[in-house]
Formats: sequence, structure tokens, C-alpha cells
Amino acid sequence: MASNTVIVDENQMKGQHDYTRTEEKIVETQKNRRGYNFVAIFHLVLFHSLSIYFLLFKLTAPQWQTYLWNAFYFFFSGFGVSAGVHRLWAHKTYKAKTPLKILLAICFAASGQETIRYWVRDHRIHHKFSETEADPYDVRRGFFYAHFGWLATKKSPLILEKGRSIDISDLKNCPIVSFHDKHYQVLRLILCFALPTTVPVYFWGEDWWIAFLFNALRFVLVLNAVFSLNSFGHSMGSRPYDTNLKAVENYPVAIATFGEGYHNYHHAFPFDYRTSDMDYYFNPTMRVINMFAKIGLAYDLKVASPEMIKRRAQRSGDGTHVFWGTVGGVPVNGDKDCSVY
Repeated sequence: MASNTVIVDENQMKGQHDYTRTEEKIVETQKNRRGYNFVAIFHLVLFHSLSIYFLLFKLTAPQWQTYLWNAFYFFFSGFGVSAGVHRLWAHKTYKAKTPLKILLAICFAASGQETIRYWVRDHRIHHKFSETEADPYDVRRGFFYAHFGWLATKKSPLILEKGRSIDISDLKNCPIVSFHDKHYQVLRLILCFALPTTVPVYFWGEDWWIAFLFNALRFVLVLNAVFSLNSFGHSMGSRPYDTNLKAVENYPVAIATFGEGYHNYHHAFPFDYRTSDMDYYFNPTMRVINMFAKIGLAYDLKVASPEMIKRRAQRSGDGTHVFWGTVGGVPVNGDKDCSVY
């Protein structure tokens, strides 16, 4: 654990974030959406088709340097999602100084997703109204919908209504976020497509078409890694911390997302920068944040207190927690009336 962490207990977290899972029950199911998002569908079909074509017919064509470059850029852009827009801006699990914020904004732009404000607002809605009609990625509508079907459809009126209630004033007051969001189309074009395609061509003579196809695959892999949290991360795995949450612990997803797959823990303790209480688990995002903390660019790293985690696991978990999943060798039964904190 990093030296400059802040240990948090239940009393400290009450009322701290308006995007902590709500006790409000939304039971209506509005089947009628506002139609399809054909622009998103076009881009999804285009880049997935290019990726499949590359995997089937051009996988052995790139030079070895191009493989290494795209592996690096996969982590570089994925880190912008995991450590940047997710753990820093969406959940404020730690604080970052300006140079690190700039780096994270660049990394996120390289992932080719939306503006920081758009991403964070939807993610805060997801946590506050998880598994309700107001959840943008509601897994109750099916695995495919939670993965990327939500992106192919326009938002329901309830999602739009609840989205307006989410406080994102912290983002509006951040000049780095404002600059990114104002110029995100240009930044995305340069950092997600132009730069990663041009570097292999310019520095070691890679073919333009091969470089473009490989980068398209890298872009698609990052998207699907992130989307897997909404689908696999809410359907396939264990719930050692809270059986009342659909979010699960899924180790393959954790590998694909650099440590984001410990999702039952994350939904139970969304303020914890580690996203897991098992420090020996595969969690490169946590380790990179620790590295930046050691050089003074990250600070106030929040972690849940061991007592808080223990109480939650024994009270609400499914009995699979490594240390606190059982009492006297007997699995603990979930408490359906427990609150999130």
C-alpha cells in the first residue's frame, strides 16, 4: 500500500458522494427507447469488421516492432480509462497534480472514447442507479445490451432525467478536463488514430494499411475491455462482498482492464483507489498510481478500512472471500436489507 493513503471508514463516507448507490427503488421498465444510434452502430460495425479482417488475413504481416508498439499503446490508452477517467475523475479515489492530469487526459484521448464529462456522468449514474432503468448499462436488459447494445441505442427519458441530477461541478472547474472536452474530436483523431498509425510507418517503415488495421484492432480491444466490465463484470463471477449487487469478481476481466475486474468490491467500495483489498492480485493500475504517489504526482489515495471490508463481507458476501468469507467454516448468508454503507 502506498505511504500517502487515506484510510476511510463508513462514517466518513456517508454523504460524501451523491453518486454512491442510491436507496431509491426504480422498478419501472420502459421498453420503448428513443430509437437507435446509427452513428455509433456504423462505427462499431466498421472497426469490428476491420479488426476481424486483420485477424483473419493480415495478422502475420506486421513487423515485430509494430506488435510491441500496439501492445504499449493498448496499455497507454487503457491506463487513461482505468487510472484516469475512472479512478481519478469518476470516483475521485485519489488526487493528482497537474502533470499527471495532463498525462491521463492524453491517455484517455488515445482510447478514442467520449468526453471526460460524458463518460464520468454516465458512470456516476451507473453507480447511483445500478441495475435500474436509469442505469445506462443495465445488465437486466441482457448481456449484449450491457456490453455495447447501450451504445447502439439512444438513452431513455429516465436516464436523461437522472443524468441531469448528477453533480459534475468538479469536472467543470478543472481546466484540463475543459480543454480535453472542448477539443476532444481533434485530440481523438490525433491520439487514437493518426499518431499510433503514423509512428510504425515513420520509424520502422511499416506498411500504411497494416499499421492502420493493427491500430483499429487495438482500438476495438480497448473498447471491448472496457465494455466487458458492464457485461461479464455484472454477470459471471463471485460476490464475496455483497450479494445484493449484480457486480461480480471476474479475474479475466481484471487482466483485460489492468485491475478493474474486481467489480463486486468496486461497487461495494467505489471510493477505494485499489478496486480490491487483495494487494497481491493482478492490478497494474494500482501499482502505477502507487509509483506516481512515490514521486509526488498522486496523493490522498483513499482505501477502505479493513474493519469496514470485513463487516461488509461477513454481513452481505456470498462466503467466497479469501479471509472473511466464512465464519467457523460456514459460508455467510447475504443480508438483503443491508445498506451500501
